[in-house]
Amino acid sequence: MESPFKADIVKGKVALITGGGSGIGFEISKEFGKHGAVVAIMGRRKSVLDSAVSSLRSLGIQAIGFQGDVRKNEDAVRVVDATFEHFGRIDILVNAAAGNFLVPAEDLSPNGFKTVMDIDTVGTFRMCHEALKYIKKGGPGRRTSGGGAILNISATLHYAATWYQIHVSAAKAAIDAMTRSLALEWGTDYDIRVNGIAPGPISDTPGLSKLDPYEMKSNQYGAPLHQFITGEKWDIAMAALYLASDAAKYINGTILVVDGGDWFNRAPHVSKEAVKELSRSVERRSRSDAPAPASGIPTRSKI
Repeated sequence: MESPFKADIVKGKVALITGGGSGIGFEISKEFGKHGAVVAIMGRRKSVLDSAVSSLRSLGIQAIGFQGDVRKNEDAVRVVDATFEHFGRIDILVNAAAGNFLVPAEDLSPNGFKTVMDIDTVGTFRMCHEALKYIKKGGPGRRTSGGGAILNISATLHYAATWYQIHVSAAKAAIDAMTRSLALEWGTDYDIRVNGIAPGPISDTPGLSKLDPYEMKSNQYGAPLHQFITGEKWDIAMAALYLASDAAKYINGTILVVDGGDWFNRAPHVSKEAVKELSRSVERRSRSDAPAPASGIPTRSKI
């Protein structure tokens, strides 16, 4: 789709995107690059990173990939430092790495709950904490006090209640709270804007296939129970582009919901027996990636 923004809206900016090798993270990386930014992407799988970087460069985008896990402090430090050393500055941080899986609360182990919190919530804070020293430094064309931007990708799961996603809902709620707190502190002290994006159902993403599969939207006769129009990764990338640009210079501490109003719909009931079968089905389909048994250890994925 054609972008509504000028091609140079983030020209000269350096953006570091976690989970930038696939899914929404990659789409954000691509649109940032197409609109003038240089991008560094971080992810666990080298093959995915290499493919993503190659794709970005084929579009004329200056890009580099760094392998790392947001759960590991040493990886966060290494990737942030390497991004600064390579490009000489960091203007934008996008936290798009996440973990998710579907499971009833009674079948969720504390370790499974903790794993998602470590990836989503602690990982987001870890990257913000490590990147701060560079984002607040300023640089050519930026105010001395800071002027950078941080975007945290959240969700709408916790706005009401969502079936069998207590761990993901808790993690995303914490990210929203963190976004507002950092916006207050770092917006005041360093002129750094910290905002969030809460995507709804987005087509062609692991989040849609794992957390809201087709079977969840139909009853035993195949009749739809939950009608919605899915968005596209492009929609989230456009929201990110806006919030990271000077067009949003007066927006700080906001969680921008991009879901077409889907979260207003009441969640249909799904039986525990059905979700267990769904979890087994998802595991079989994603066996080529990291396993995600309902007993507790999730399949890692980008949002």
